[in-house]
Amino acid sequence: MSRNFSIFLLWEYRTSCIDLPNGPHYNEIKVKKFILICFLIALIPLAGYSTILKITIDAPIHPVTSEYIRNAIDKAEVDNASLVIMVLNTPGGLDSSMREIIERILSSEVPVAAYVSPNGARAASAGFFISIACDLFIMAPGTNTGAAHPVGVSITGQQMDETMADKVTNDAVSYIKSIAEKRGRNSMMAEDAVRKSSSYTETECLEGKLIDLIAQDIGEIIDSLDRKTIKRFDGEEHLLELQGEQVIEIPMSARQKFLLTISNPNLAYILLMLGLLGLYFEFSNPGAILPGVLGGISLLLAIFSFQILPINYVGLILILLAIGMFILEIKVQSYGILSVGGIIAMVIGSIMLIDAPIPELRPSLKFIIPVAVGLSLIFLFLIFIAVRALANRVHTGKEGMVGEIGVAQSDLTPKGKVFVHGELWNAEADQEIPKGEEVRVIEVLKNLKIKVTKAK
Repeated sequence: MSRNFSIFLLWEYRTSCIDLPNGPHYNEIKVKKFILICFLIALIPLAGYSTILKITIDAPIHPVTSEYIRNAIDKAEVDNASLVIMVLNTPGGLDSSMREIIERILSSEVPVAAYVSPNGARAASAGFFISIACDLFIMAPGTNTGAAHPVGVSITGQQMDETMADKVTNDAVSYIKSIAEKRGRNSMMAEDAVRKSSSYTETECLEGKLIDLIAQDIGEIIDSLDRKTIKRFDGEEHLLELQGEQVIEIPMSARQKFLLTISNPNLAYILLMLGLLGLYFEFSNPGAILPGVLGGISLLLAIFSFQILPINYVGLILILLAIGMFILEIKVQSYGILSVGGIIAMVIGSIMLIDAPIPELRPSLKFIIPVAVGLSLIFLFLIFIAVRALANRVHTGKEGMVGEIGVAQSDLTPKGKVFVHGELWNAEADQEIPKGEEVRVIEVLKNLKIKVTKAK
């Protein structure tokens, strides 16, 4: 279409250059027509320009990856792209984010292709649902897909009962079957992936008509699909014209990369622990400022991460309870019972804190236990320092004078003067004390007077 348009414009340009009769009226027409033709020629690249957009999902499916995919499809529609290729390598993720992505794919004006790549990659669980929903489902050699049985947990960490589990499974089965049938894919294989957690290789998927193609790279995809007519979700047929088009990678924005980083469950857990430790140190030592600032920032980032990750609030309460036990250890003589209970609550709460349906959205036990025990010991160490400081004798003020040893500078009968702590004090004694005798301060009285007794 763009080539014919160019020929037409060139012909118009040639005709516009034909000499017209002299005169201001004809010259004005000639100039205006020439300007118009130049403007239309400048639009030739825009009129015939289209691209293939490529996005890469190498992470669990959650709100950040959902936003990334939906924004990429929006851009493809604005740019009038020929195809969106979504390179998938994901273990699955959250149901809510998965459904957001599928809804956007099904309503997309631009065809969307799911490409499970590189070799050894997978599109499991939520990734399988998303791939089935795409206009084209392609896999690289050595990849697999499926294992899409739904897993649900409550905010208390309890697994669903049998009746609720059946309801969720049946809902997921009907959802995947309706999409697979509409896309012309093998609905039985799709159902088994959900109901039986079946997983398939790329060869099994191609033989079972679950995918459209096995391709080593994107170049092979373009060669195989060029001039192919596909059926969109709304039933309309669409001719793919891909040969010679530029493949443009759409990266995540800086904001999305940052959110993806802090949504790492291990990092979110570390931020929570550092935040609580910083605030505890600030409250224990008011005016330190830096621990409070860093602790507050870390805690806010952790709270934001918890909006992305599925949080078990019983685990969070156990962690707060552990910190409360550590603080109570200062006030209550529990002989270490509160400290041991705090460590146990900290470890159990940390294990329960993030209860996601897939391991990639849960912090590792090898990571949690050392961090929980280490931070518990840090809390206990800080508490030990605070208790020891409270037990030490005060060295300043009135309290600091009590117990000091001095010398009577005059006979105390019972009043007189004593030299204590490098200063001369008015003093009174509880008995007569001769001049030159050592005395010990037992009380600080009003009006710069002290009460003493014999040191021996």
